[in-house]
Amino acid sequence: MNPVLKRKIASFKNNKRALTALVLFMIVFILSLFSELLANDKPLVIKYENELYFPIFTEYTDEFFGGDFPTPADYKDPLIVSNIQNNGWMIMPIIPFSYNTVDYEIDAPAPTKPDKTHWLGTDDEGRDIVARILYGIRLSVVFAFILTFVSSLIGIVIGAVQGYFGGKTDIILQRFIEVWESLPQLFILIIIASVFLPNFWTLLIILMLFSWTSLTSMVRAEFLRTRNFEYVKAAKALGVSNFRIIFKHILPNALVTSVTFIPFILSESIVALTSLDFLGLGLSGDYPSLGDLVRQGKDNLQAPWIGVTIFIVLSSLLSMLIFIGEGVRDAFDTRKAK
Repeated sequence: MNPVLKRKIASFKNNKRALTALVLFMIVFILSLFSELLANDKPLVIKYENELYFPIFTEYTDEFFGGDFPTPADYKDPLIVSNIQNNGWMIMPIIPFSYNTVDYEIDAPAPTKPDKTHWLGTDDEGRDIVARILYGIRLSVVFAFILTFVSSLIGIVIGAVQGYFGGKTDIILQRFIEVWESLPQLFILIIIASVFLPNFWTLLIILMLFSWTSLTSMVRAEFLRTRNFEYVKAAKALGVSNFRIIFKHILPNALVTSVTFIPFILSESIVALTSLDFLGLGLSGDYPSLGDLVRQGKDNLQAPWIGVTIFIVLSSLLSMLIFIGEGVRDAFDTRKAK
């Protein structure tokens, strides 16, 4: 391993707060990746008539387990439960509700208080809050990862081209970026939301169009600084192509400053998605949205557990990303080199 990289990793490990935040974030994210195994209204495995079935991967009909209808099986139907138990067994997830499961057996008007069935209560539609948070964290983090990766990639490439070639190329692209950043992003989202219902990929593309400029200025400045260094001039004199000089010789050095901002961009992406969902301009109610829980916390002040829960979840998630970002920033800070 490169000694410089080894020193940076050791520096990050010495930052106990950042390391703890990284471990906790990875635990939460990994758990959310297996949401279907932790929170689902379908059994993990069924043994029925000496055969094993896995409903979370394959959909079975009501008739398959001795019911009367060719519709998807309801594993809370007393008839289906009785037939399975009489002919085998089934194992339910630790949380027997998915993010969109409406519990019709609650004994009070929704939203209901936390109890032994719904650990954090239900929302105003009778859906389990723990399940929605688990699925919502996965959705938000995956959305943020994709948005951060693609937008950063675009911004880094454009910033590299600006800084390396300079001159008219730099001026034209810089003026374009200034005009692009001045566009009213919220108004554009309102117009799009009024025309059609945004989904995961539509919203991702829209936000990507406006977030790629986050790293452009830093990469541009680094390329403007290093393009006249001796090793760059030597590479040009040897006939090395501009593409190779940009991406092989200069870009690795420019990424040192850019990579420290990645965790902060991740947190901004999560906030952007949550805010749009809260305003009703983001994902529809078919998605497990953290922003929808924020809205429900505001609309249901008589159910304070909703607002308190989502506040703790969002503040903890964003704080972990901020602490990780601070640790990465300190690790890459050359003034702290040992």
